[in-house]
Amino acid sequence: MTKTFYAHWRDVPESAWRWPNFSSAEIACRGTGKLLINEGALDKLQALRDRLGKPLIVRSAYRSPEHNKAVGGATRSKHMEGAAFDIDMANHDPVAFEAAARAVGFLGFGFYPRSGFIHVDLGAARQWGERFPVRETAFAVEAPPARESLAESRTMKGGGAAGVATLGAAGVEVAQEVLAETQEAILPLVPYLDALRWVFIAVALGGIAVTIYARLDDWRRGRR
Repeated sequence: MTKTFYAHWRDVPESAWRWPNFSSAEIACRGTGKLLINEGALDKLQALRDRLGKPLIVRSAYRSPEHNKAVGGATRSKHMEGAAFDIDMANHDPVAFEAAARAVGFLGFGFYPRSGFIHVDLGAARQWGERFPVRETAFAVEAPPARESLAESRTMKGGGAAGVATLGAAGVEVAQEVLAETQEAILPLVPYLDALRWVFIAVALGGIAVTIYARLDDWRRGRR
């Protein structure tokens, strides 16, 4: 296998990088930025990506010896040879992933269901860890969108505002009639009360508009 070392992944010439679905940054050491390009291992990683047809989220690839020691890696870890990859299973069915990885030539497998990733490498044929529970589907069950609580509901807020404002407008109108009939001394206030009634009406219309918008928006999002 051809191997090329770079003191930092930014030093890699564009012409030296030929794996279209991965970048030198995500393959480099997470602790130091150093990069050992193991062409054979990267070819198999790209082949695995092509076979699965979905992105591979690389949690760890090459590790410099000092970083490998800092994270408690095995003393002879294949990560230090650029021949091992830890791949997140968030967007993969672990069973299908393992089968595809074996098919393209990976031999070493480490299963970490609690941490959500599978380790693959080009070392001797071996495996460790407890396999992931078998899923009914290739992906985790999609949770339905959370419904709005009544206290936070835009529909309830809009409807409540409309109701309060409508009652307020009606109350002002009754007050106008009573004052006009019984209190001639307060007649100058009637025009102001009329203006207040229109304010309540405007608020009521605004609340109705908010309610209609919320209903339409929820319908569009499937949140009926």
